[in-house]
Amino acid sequence: MRRLRYLIHRRRAPSTNRLLGLLLAFNAGAVNAGGFLVLHMYTSHMTGFASQVADSLVLGNMKLLLNAVGAILAFLSGAATCAVLVNWGRQHHLHSVYALPLLLEAALMLPFGLMGALTLTWGTPFAVPLTALLLAFIMGLQNAVASKTSGGSIRTTHMTGNITDLGMELGKMLYWNRRGGPDAPHVRHNRERIRMAGGLLAMFVSGGIVGALGFSYLGFVCVVPLAAILLALSVPPFLRDVSRSKALMRFLKVG
Repeated sequence: MRRLRYLIHRRRAPSTNRLLGLLLAFNAGAVNAGGFLVLHMYTSHMTGFASQVADSLVLGNMKLLLNAVGAILAFLSGAATCAVLVNWGRQHHLHSVYALPLLLEAALMLPFGLMGALTLTWGTPFAVPLTALLLAFIMGLQNAVASKTSGGSIRTTHMTGNITDLGMELGKMLYWNRRGGPDAPHVRHNRERIRMAGGLLAMFVSGGIVGALGFSYLGFVCVVPLAAILLALSVPPFLRDVSRSKALMRFLKVG
């Protein structure tokens, strides 16, 4: 419980970075898989959307172009919003600077879970329903949180980097260190990196299974427990900062 208390504290430790990363990877897997069942697109897959921009320009398909541009801009906006909130919290000496973006993520997920079916009918200039842009924004926001807390070493909404890290370390582990010259380096694998990359991948897949099953049998409401977990992490430290920070009190009064 003591570790959970400092999970989103401004003072970071490898253990809290790892635990927060695993929780966020599970959340991202669930939202991403559930979003695919609803929208038939993975809203965290910016590599795919970047390729879609190129394909749609060559094919002259404006609808596909708008889809991709909308998703990229939403993801980009989410990451930028996280940076604004975290840096504002740091400048005003908040103890739990990462509570703000996680609280915003939970606040966006709750209405989506409670009335998600309605958002599917709300059109946007990007030829996709509001749901698609909302999920892409959430994924950008969350990925930036994980990156900020870990100094850029942890990504939770896409697994390309984690699978690459895992593959490289497995290659080192399987490498046969033959005797060479006196200056020949000895190849050693990084067990901690294997555990981290493998853990993130396992949690993302586990979250995807839970999200797919939840959307299949329960519908949008299955997002509510995921939002509740984020609220449980972010609300207590946020309330402590409210009672201590005059800047945060002024911000809430203006809002």
